[in-house]
Amino acid sequence: MLIAITKRHGHLAAFYSFLAAAALFCAGAAQAGGADQQAAREQHTETPAAASVVVTDDVGRQVEVPQPVRRIVSLAPSVTETIFALGAQDRLVGDTDYCDYPAEAKLKPKVGGAINPNLEQVVALRPDLVVVTKSLNRRETVDALDRLHVPTYATDARTVEEMIESIGRLATVIDAADQGKAQVTSLQTRLDELHRKLEGVTPARVLFVVWTEPLISVGTETFLADALRLAGADSVIHSQQDWPHVSLEEVVRLQPDYLIFANSDTDHALEDFAALRQQPGWRDLKAVQENRLAIISDAINRPAPRLVDAIEQLARQLHSDIFAPQPGPASRTLKLQAVAAR
Repeated sequence: MLIAITKRHGHLAAFYSFLAAAALFCAGAAQAGGADQQAAREQHTETPAAASVVVTDDVGRQVEVPQPVRRIVSLAPSVTETIFALGAQDRLVGDTDYCDYPAEAKLKPKVGGAINPNLEQVVALRPDLVVVTKSLNRRETVDALDRLHVPTYATDARTVEEMIESIGRLATVIDAADQGKAQVTSLQTRLDELHRKLEGVTPARVLFVVWTEPLISVGTETFLADALRLAGADSVIHSQQDWPHVSLEEVVRLQPDYLIFANSDTDHALEDFAALRQQPGWRDLKAVQENRLAIISDAINRPAPRLVDAIEQLARQLHSDIFAPQPGPASRTLKLQAVAAR
């Protein structure tokens, strides 16, 4: 059994905003108002009618999309990553403050956060299409843009397979079908190869920790839980909630074999792991006492193409005996022992 721990510092407020956004998207639309929306209405000028097609997005909405799509605004980091992967970054005219991958995404004009984008700035960018994701953006944002006659296309991947299918659909909508087909084929081929290698392997029992204080895990219907399964792991949490709170006492009873940090900063993750040995409950875990952990990319937190990279990383660490030796684990263990000895 394993525990995955995300970066603990600096993002707690953003994480709770993420939880609130998921509920708000599903709820009915709130009344739009405020200075930003009023200013956006004033800026939105009529343009000559252009050719358009009606498409169905991932949540079943019928969306009229102008053709061709020359200007795109992304309201989610996973969407931005996908647009870059599709080679359409030159048409990405704006994204959010949290769109940080690839590095070029940081240079795009910013429209605020995913939870509370500045609608005036969005409209000022004259997008042909705004792409959102159900798990992060608010329904009231989508409804406000609809009233401003700005087309919005929503993605909604609940499994890794749905993520791959969603990439193909979005590629077709933005006229990047060839790139989309190449991405879909590559990602699916890699997962098929991983499945072949893991065939017959006993899954590792896993507890993925989204946050430590309070202790939060993932439910069975999330793309994260599906990613664990594809990596040869089986979550011990069987909750219908996407982000269930978990009792640390229950974790101690379960005695996980490994802790997993989802963090691109290896040194930071090692320090966090070492700190757990000083905390009540955590220090009672054999995994902490025996320095057993794996560190994977925080790309596992986004339903975008890099998610497959993180799945492969995790599989190699859980089932290293069936993979060719990879550089890094030995030096990582030495670093951990050094940190633990302080």
